[in-house]
Amino acid sequence: MSPRTRLAPRTLRGRLSLVALTTATLVMTLLTIAFNAVAREHLRRQADDELRTRAAAVATTVDTGHSPVRVLETPNDQFLDTNVWIYDGARLLEQPPAPAHHLTRVAAELAAVGGHRCVTAAPGTVRLCANAVAHSGGRATVVTALDLSPYRSSADTLLLGSLTLDVIMLGCTYAVTRLAVARALRPVHTMTEQATQWSAVTSGERFSDAAHPAELARLGSSLDSLLDRIRALLRHEQQLTGELSHELRTPLSRIVAELDWLRARPRSTAQIRAGHEAICDAAQSMHTICDTLLDEARDEAASPATGMSDALDTLRRLAQLTYPPGPVTVSVEGVGSAQQVGVAPALLERVVSPLLANAVRYARTHVVVRTGREPGHVRIDVTDDGPGVPTQFTGQLFTPGRRADPDDGHGGAGLGLPLARRLARSAGGDVSYDAGYAAGARFVVTLPPG
Repeated sequence: MSPRTRLAPRTLRGRLSLVALTTATLVMTLLTIAFNAVAREHLRRQADDELRTRAAAVATTVDTGHSPVRVLETPNDQFLDTNVWIYDGARLLEQPPAPAHHLTRVAAELAAVGGHRCVTAAPGTVRLCANAVAHSGGRATVVTALDLSPYRSSADTLLLGSLTLDVIMLGCTYAVTRLAVARALRPVHTMTEQATQWSAVTSGERFSDAAHPAELARLGSSLDSLLDRIRALLRHEQQLTGELSHELRTPLSRIVAELDWLRARPRSTAQIRAGHEAICDAAQSMHTICDTLLDEARDEAASPATGMSDALDTLRRLAQLTYPPGPVTVSVEGVGSAQQVGVAPALLERVVSPLLANAVRYARTHVVVRTGREPGHVRIDVTDDGPGVPTQFTGQLFTPGRRADPDDGHGGAGLGLPLARRLARSAGGDVSYDAGYAAGARFVVTLPPG
């Protein structure tokens, strides 16, 4: 970590406040320099104006009408004679009492050059200005001097005052910036606390429900979209887990039953071989179920939604492996000769299996699976002679987790029918309930032809 990174504030409020303080410091430094430069220039001009005014007043006492030039004596001219040099050309006519040698030298140089000029004598505390007075015999020059200490003191006072004001303003800027940033970031802190409290699956709260500034409103909308995607992914994961559990229950029950039969009493070699085959078939069915549902959930290009299968053979194998002879008979019938379906056998089994399991669960004596080709699709009817579906429940029949009567003594989690419809639709077909069938329940599967 670089020293600059270690010294940088850790919070956004601190960083923004530091940026504001740095910017304000640069701006106020430039303004202070410019202000003091202008103030010093203004004070210098004031000093020059005063010097020129005094030189003009002294010039009125110079008599240029005679030769040589002479200086007239006037009452109360002591003030005018203070720090004044009068030259007739290079000849010194008058000078201050006990003048400084270096000031006299500078005054002589100004008089030699002539004209109207002002200079600052070293060490920079005295200002001298020359004022030429023309006459017929030559040129007279009046040089006046002024101590700059009061002006410099005023400039230093202005500089100290401006620096003090800068420090106060920077302190106020930093404090106000931190307060403003803290107030502006308060909704972000609130959103952070809400995000830690809300459940992405169960909570219906949304960031965009509250009134926020435009920037935070856009952030809230983005976070809401992210929450919706997370909820959708978690629901999909829960749905996939439930469907796998639902579909694996039947082959797992058969494996358990075969093992119980093998342990219950001695069996012949043929019976043991048949039991092993049944367990192997059930295990292979579980493997196929996992592959089918996971591939469909991933929606891969190699999804089993595409393929080809013989509907009649696949349905007969499903009925024989899953539902051996018992109190309820399962018969598979085919209408017509062409029974090719445009889906893989594994997917066809997963579509029909939940419908067949429901039919066997509620049937009194028999279940009929009938398949036949119709214009544009292959139709598969799963019919039972049970009590049928209550009329008030038909609208919720394909809602995940819903059952007409959870206390009817039959197992099930309400996931089979939604799974069958979802898989059929993924292959371009559908699953529907025939409400007009009165002798039990009939579910209709339509799939694309092969």
